[in-house]
Amino acid sequence: MAGGAVANTGDSLGFQHLVDPRRKWHNNRRLIALHAWIVLILITASTNGYDGSMMNGLQSLPQWKGYFNNPSNSKLGLLNAIQNIGSLAAYPFAPYISDGIGRKKAIILGAFIMCAATAIQTAAQSVGMFIGARFLIGFGLTFASNAAPMLVTEISYPSYRAPLTSTYNSLWYSGAIVAAWTTFGTFKVQNTWAWRIPSALQGLPSVLQIFMVWFMPESPRWLVSKGREDEALEILAYYHADGNRWGSFTKFKISAKASRLLTADREDPLVRYEFEEIKASIDFDKNVAANVGWKALIQTPGNRKRMRIIVAIAFFSQWSGNGLASYYLNKILDDINITSATIQLLINAILATWNLFWALLASAMVNRFGRRLMFMTSCIGMLVFFIAQTISFSLFLQHGSPDAAHSVIAFLFLFYAAYDIAFTPLIVSYTVEILPFHLRAKGFNVFNFTISLALIFNQYVNPIALGKSAENSLGATTSCIVVGSALRPFSAIFVHVVETKGLTLEETAALFDGEDAAKHIAGEANTHAHAPIDEKTTDSAESIREHSMPTVQKV
Repeated sequence: MAGGAVANTGDSLGFQHLVDPRRKWHNNRRLIALHAWIVLILITASTNGYDGSMMNGLQSLPQWKGYFNNPSNSKLGLLNAIQNIGSLAAYPFAPYISDGIGRKKAIILGAFIMCAATAIQTAAQSVGMFIGARFLIGFGLTFASNAAPMLVTEISYPSYRAPLTSTYNSLWYSGAIVAAWTTFGTFKVQNTWAWRIPSALQGLPSVLQIFMVWFMPESPRWLVSKGREDEALEILAYYHADGNRWGSFTKFKISAKASRLLTADREDPLVRYEFEEIKASIDFDKNVAANVGWKALIQTPGNRKRMRIIVAIAFFSQWSGNGLASYYLNKILDDINITSATIQLLINAILATWNLFWALLASAMVNRFGRRLMFMTSCIGMLVFFIAQTISFSLFLQHGSPDAAHSVIAFLFLFYAAYDIAFTPLIVSYTVEILPFHLRAKGFNVFNFTISLALIFNQYVNPIALGKSAENSLGATTSCIVVGSALRPFSAIFVHVVETKGLTLEETAALFDGEDAAKHIAGEANTHAHAPIDEKTTDSAESIREHSMPTVQKV
């Protein structure tokens, strides 16, 4: 039978022959410094992960439930969903902030709001005050999470861009681990500090960012878009060239000899190629493709394909069975008769650690296996293990068997391992890399908006459905519905996802705009970088052509 489109990945890549294969991040102090700055940005995802795990943990704390008068299932849904409602309120402004004042300042603005919100949450005297604080957390997080992954992908060294950007969403679980073990540790505190301490710690990543993000480099792509090309070139020269000299953008005075060495770094072949490719791509988007404004997201066939992929992976990342356990693990455990708060908190903490392991492992494998294969493997694994989990859950409801309850937990862990192969690391990195610069903030905002809509429904409806499962097996019915929806990501990814392994950020974005766009950007980059156009332009354009024009193979 006929299979889906399979993209052939060529070996001749536009930038790889400019990269020294012996140059690793751990033996070059500039890359060590760059990666340290990137880690500071990556922890933005930890704040989001902390929230989900903290709310899971708080629901198992008698101190929290008692202080807020044992919230009903409906109120519990609102307590969880309100953060994403806060995010919805910020979405109209987030892309304009990221594109207007820069990636760095957008992150700092979000961090300020989150610090204030966590202080209010920690001091909450009523459920209304707690809900209001969580609304503000979502509002501030939107500004930071819109800018953070874009900054990571736009400043990363080309060879490390995909793994580092994939690590962004994977570190959701680092926050989840801290929250899970914190709520487990404060369980024995016999007063309101059992839940106030976890609430206060949620603001720690934002405090670090407020004090340190000021000093890190801005996105070279954003600087070029604002006409600050010299600053962009200096950042690329300092972090992406092979030397070990001090860059002038650090605002320290440098010697004449160091200045000459920095000039040499500005002429580094890789730096010149990146710089000219960035300029050509931004100019192409602005003046040729007219990729500006919201209308541009659906104006061309290439952009419409981008949006179909982005909306699909955003929606299915929350509607593939993961939403049940992400925020309502304690409800699932209650339904299979595991009611001990200590055991529930322990399972929550172990699950977060398990998820982090698989997500980071998958992030490290992105360049080796490619996006398409990882997405397909993830979809198949999720479908198989969620079906097994649903069968085990139904058997427990029918017979009350402890073995069936233990099987539910086992298949839950296996389901998340499959989910973490692609949907944790790739949904953010794939989204930002397929969008051209002038649409990146707006397109990524659409991605986050879609996720929030899916989450709000999950967080508000799931506890009501799970609460009725013991009465009429509605929980099992809900699981069966999710099994049906789990089939759709496989077909959507099989048809639409294009392989992007081994391309620069600009080459990846050009995949969807056709062969002419690829030739134009590669040609401009090589011409102005003083590279032999007959050699490198052909390699780069051919690589993009092989990715963007998949051959249909018979399977």
